[in-house]
Amino acid sequence: MLKEPILKVENLVKLFGTFQALDSISFSIPRGKIIGLLGPNGAGKTTTINILLGITLQNSGSIKYFGKNFSENRQFCLQKINFTSSFNTLQSRISVRENLIVFAHLYEVTNPEKKIKELTSYFEIEDLINQKFNDLSAGQKTRVNITKALINDPEIILMDEPTASLDPDIADKTLSLIEDLKKDKKLSILYTSHNMSEVTRICDQVIFLDRGKIVAQDTPLGLTKRIQKSQLRLTFDGNKNKLEKYLNSQKLHFSFAKNNVVVVNTPEKQIPKIIFGIANEGIWITDIEIKKPTLEDFFLQMARGKNVD
Repeated sequence: MLKEPILKVENLVKLFGTFQALDSISFSIPRGKIIGLLGPNGAGKTTTINILLGITLQNSGSIKYFGKNFSENRQFCLQKINFTSSFNTLQSRISVRENLIVFAHLYEVTNPEKKIKELTSYFEIEDLINQKFNDLSAGQKTRVNITKALINDPEIILMDEPTASLDPDIADKTLSLIEDLKKDKKLSILYTSHNMSEVTRICDQVIFLDRGKIVAQDTPLGLTKRIQKSQLRLTFDGNKNKLEKYLNSQKLHFSFAKNNVVVVNTPEKQIPKIIFGIANEGIWITDIEIKKPTLEDFFLQMARGKNVD
């Protein structure tokens, strides 16, 4: 018998007046998996998270945490989930410790001082414990927010762009912490971000929302493979007109970035044939650069309403 997913969403619908923010979306999150929730602004990501947190009520559809209906077992479910976002701030005028104590009591944590000591040690922020939250750097605030999100030993965390506004070094360290959490604590995570490279790095699967509908769901690699064409960039030494004539004869889509640089959009499997064909024309290729499709390419095509093929 298959294990019950940590979170199961079925046919979720949300209307704001006549505007349909969510149109019968369904998905699930297994234990110990990180699922990316992507989409352009206005796609329905924030609405989905607010409903999953109980901040907003859906018009129809069901949400189950740990096999229990969320609407009927709200307190039980909320005790076992948590949330963190770079856009939410803790109380700025009190210390990190005081903030964590407040949330520990809200979640009825047994022995909150021990739990805070354990988590601040894990995230290496013991030296920040008596500082006011407002005095911390963006990276330090992110660590404190994630610490807060673990105060109740949740089984699932909803993360809304936790690395936004962080410099690359701190963002990388934050991602490493998230990867460690998944590994060490078998956490399930619903993760939203506009940074496709970090989604590719940490997410086991990606859900792509557009105008309130799930339009794609696959692994990051699976989504990028839906874009068949790669970009071949060649620097050459030879007759440009002769090269152009050859590429036209092969019915290839190309453009010249410079007089001696041509960019060809083509299926990856055709690249060796193109390179050898150009060489056989007596044109010397001095540099080859191949750009394969990325999750960002998929995101951009979907966001712009283009077919992915």
